Amino acid sequence: MKKILKISDKIKPYNKSIDIEGDKSLSIRWALIASQASGVSTSYNLLRSDDVINTLKCLKKLGIKIKLTKNYCKIIGKGLNGFDYKKPVSLDAGNSGTLGRLILGLLVHFENKVTIKGDKSLSKRDFLRVTKPLSRFGATLQTNSGKLPVIIKGTKFPKPITYLENKGSAQCKSSIMLAALNTKGKTFIKAKKSRDHTEILFKYLKLPIKIKRSLIHDTIEIKGGNKIKPLNYKIPSDISSSAFFIVLTALSKKSKLKIKNININPTRIGVLRILKKMGIKIYLKNKRIYKGEKIADLHVFSVSKIKPINCPVSLNSAAIDEFLLIFLVAAKANGISYFKKLSELNQKESPRLKWGSKILNKIGIKNEITKDSIKIFGNPKIKLNKKIIIKKFLEDHRVFMTSVVAALAFGGKWNIYDRNSVKTSFPSFLDKIKYLGAKFD
Repeated sequence: MKKILKISDKIKPYNKSIDIEGDKSLSIRWALIASQASGVSTSYNLLRSDDVINTLKCLKKLGIKIKLTKNYCKIIGKGLNGFDYKKPVSLDAGNSGTLGRLILGLLVHFENKVTIKGDKSLSKRDFLRVTKPLSRFGATLQTNSGKLPVIIKGTKFPKPITYLENKGSAQCKSSIMLAALNTKGKTFIKAKKSRDHTEILFKYLKLPIKIKRSLIHDTIEIKGGNKIKPLNYKIPSDISSSAFFIVLTALSKKSKLKIKNININPTRIGVLRILKKMGIKIYLKNKRIYKGEKIADLHVFSVSKIKPINCPVSLNSAAIDEFLLIFLVAAKANGISYFKKLSELNQKESPRLKWGSKILNKIGIKNEITKDSIKIFGNPKIKLNKKIIIKKFLEDHRVFMTSVVAALAFGGKWNIYDRNSVKTSFPSFLDKIKYLGAKFD
């Protein structure tokens, strides 16, 4: 495959229906929890991205048997503390913060040394946010100045802890929750609002978890040492991957799109709420519940007028992976949009708040950025004829895909580097874009 994607034509009007692969967050969580179950777990619609494949490779290195076919994935769990590898082992999390952080929680009881490493991008991210609380369980963890590689040596008798998670990081919260399963006693977590997929899976599996919800924090109580039953799961489609097509449709002329079986977990649909406030026509139909998760078919229509927004901070966590796309919508709004308290964006695969500003600058949209906010001066008549180059973005898959959407929606001649970056989360992205009518080299 060529390294550079070249786009020189806007996408033409379309009216189509597409399917999106399984949710990445749920795919990784299913695999990790299935490895701790007593028996065989089977998943369908498992995302086949690099992040998920790396998860399966790591579990295999820890002695877990896995069968992956075209139609399904089977994991033969050995129960809690069932990892079986005598020598020190090195695990490669690739680009995945979810994998790198969550698997550490499962290793607090594993007494052999394990090294967690990652790619160039992941190696720049903060791991102290998980190693500090995990060390309180009794495990010994060493970092490279707070970053990868991390070396963990678990303890035979991990002890429960009480912990305040105040960053709104579902990865940190979930890592502590998984570690709590290996203790004899109750772990208490007071966590700032974030994705709750792990809690939903715990509840569905009838693990002893209690949750008290408040406006800003959830208090979670987990009793460890309980047997986990196998989990057969048809993984819902990913809202974060769907967001690229939602925004492309909204910004394109006379277009309609239907996306089926989307996970509309309330902690994940901040992008839908924000876009609706900006006047985007999005409708959810055929709503239902599947193993605790909310699912629906999504219908989106292009619009001629977009409203600016002073984005409520309360929606930040539920839209954290979609703000680059939201910034594109704000670029075409009739007025000034303001987004604040977004410092967590710069803790992602690349400094995404900075990259959001860079992309806006490249398409001629005035913006003002601070360390945690951005003000965007929209231009409803935006039209590009110049050449635009996107490169050196740490191969952040979301920067790449956002740039593709901008090129197809706004025009211009784009050279977008590192097209292989989509393999991290959405290998079929370009195929689906092409199905909608996009033309590129």
